[in-house]
Order: sequence, then C-alpha cells, then structure tokens
Amino acid sequence: MALPAKVDDGRLLDAYSDAVVRAIEVVGPAVVKLEVAGQGSGSGFLFTSDGLLITNSHVIRGATHARVTFADGRISRGEVLGDDPDTDLAVVRVAGDRLPFASLGDSAAVRVGQIAIAIGNPYGFDCTVTTGVVSALGRSLRAQSGRLMDDVLQTDAALNPGNSGGPLVTSQGDVIGVNTAMIMPAQGLSFAVASNTARVVVSRLLRDGRVRRGYLGVAGHRALVQRTLARHHSLAVSSAVRVESIERFSPAAAAGIQPRDLIIAFDGQPVTGVDDLHRYLTEERIGRPMPVVVLRGPERHQLIVVPWEDRPAN
Repeated sequence: MALPAKVDDGRLLDAYSDAVVRAIEVVGPAVVKLEVAGQGSGSGFLFTSDGLLITNSHVIRGATHARVTFADGRISRGEVLGDDPDTDLAVVRVAGDRLPFASLGDSAAVRVGQIAIAIGNPYGFDCTVTTGVVSALGRSLRAQSGRLMDDVLQTDAALNPGNSGGPLVTSQGDVIGVNTAMIMPAQGLSFAVASNTARVVVSRLLRDGRVRRGYLGVAGHRALVQRTLARHHSLAVSSAVRVESIERFSPAAAAGIQPRDLIIAFDGQPVTGVDDLHRYLTEERIGRPMPVVVLRGPERHQLIVVPWEDRPAN
C-alpha cells in the first residue's frame, strides 16, 4: 500500500502568507482610525466608495462627529449617522468619492477553522494585522446595553483596545465580522458581530438613524416553572419570565399582565427568559396585536398585547 505523499510545510506556509497578504492588500486601505474627544480611539472600515463606514457603537458613544484617519494618513471629519448599542454597531459618513472600501461577505457561509484576519489600530498602533481561525459560530454575547447579541463569531485572532470596530476578514478579503470585544485577561477569546447582522442593522441605521425595537413595559426575571404546572399544561419549557412589576399605562398594563405572572409564550414562541422576549420584540411586531400566554397561579391565560416602539433614552 502506497504511503500518502508528504506535505511540504514550506509550501503551506507560503500559501498561508500569500493569502493573508492578498487579503490585507484588498481590505487594508479601507480600514480607518476613529478618535472621539474625551473617550479615546477605535477602528472602522469603509463599506461604500462614497464614504460610509462601520464601527462599534461604543467607539463613538454619545458623539455626533469623529476624527477619521485613513490608512494613507489623510484626516477627515466623520458624521455619526446612527448607532445601535444593542448590537454595538454604528455608521459614520466621511466626505469623498471613489474611496477604497471593503465588501461585506456572507457570515452564514463561514466555517469553524477557516482563516480569520483582524485589522485595526490597537493602542494607537495604526493598521495592525493579527491572524487566527474562526473558533466557534453562533455565540451569544452581552452588549453594554444589557441586551444579548446573537450569532456572534468567536476567533482567536488577537484583539486589543483600539481594535474595536475593525473588520474581521477571510483570506479572500471579504468582511465576515465587525470586531467588538475580547475577554480580558484571557488569550485567544475574541468576538465579532457577524456581517449578516451588520448588513441588516446598517440598513436600519441609514434609514432611521437607529434600530426600532418593541417595548412591553415589563420588569421581570427568569424563574423555574414547577414540574407539576409544566406537566398539567403540557409545557415544553422548564423556565419562564416571572413578572416583577408593570409600568403604568404600558402595553403590558393594557393587556392585563400582572405582577407574579409567569410569561411562558409570546406570539407562539416559547419564553424561557428575558432574552427571549428581547429577541421577539422586533420592529415587525411594533403596533401589532400579539398573543402572550401567562401562568397565573395554576391557571393558564392568553392575553393580547400591542408592543410600542422602545424609544431610546436621551
């Protein structure tokens, strides 16, 4: 039986290096440094030739403008068009046309183990490149706003403060994520908002300056459902949201939801915790009657709630 041919490590390393170099040549010119007076700096990247760029919400938090430094050293004034703290994404516009830009790829096509290349400005060191692999898909990460970000990419490409908002790209130069966080002091635990999430959020920010989400007016916490209740009502869930309080004149109050109720379903979807409610309160459900199923003591009730738009705090 013939032995398999030996792999030439030198050729593999050369191929890897060539792939990284090509990706940087494609994307590098589109990566920028953003500085906001009084709150430091971060990264971003142009995704259109006419000056639209993506960064993290926490990079430009509260600002209307930012100082933008291009890869070639040019400096411009960027206008913040909108930001979404719940996905840690923001859109900024700079003046110009025919600018170098990076293309948003399809994060749904990403596979664990493929090359991941991060570009940014950690600690002010401009145009720094780190490489690794996609370590995991579909992670959930808590945003600084408190909401859970879903479908987050995990990578071991090293990130440091200042990398935030920079692109995570494939060996072909397609952006598959927006670098958003690292776990300190752990090594090799970095996260990026998926490009498909960014595509949806960016379109909303360009249209409205923010992402519209629903609001019920409920304060609550995750609580276990007693086994006897679960069996009696043939529930597929073992936990739900225990309502602690209801805001006056809110959608929840109008629907008849009461403190101590257990919310077990919303619009036909199981509710196992507060994060589930956040996921379901999408723009499409604002202003539409939605069935909510609650357990009140041993009794099961279906109520109708009409979510309002959750207005951001000023």
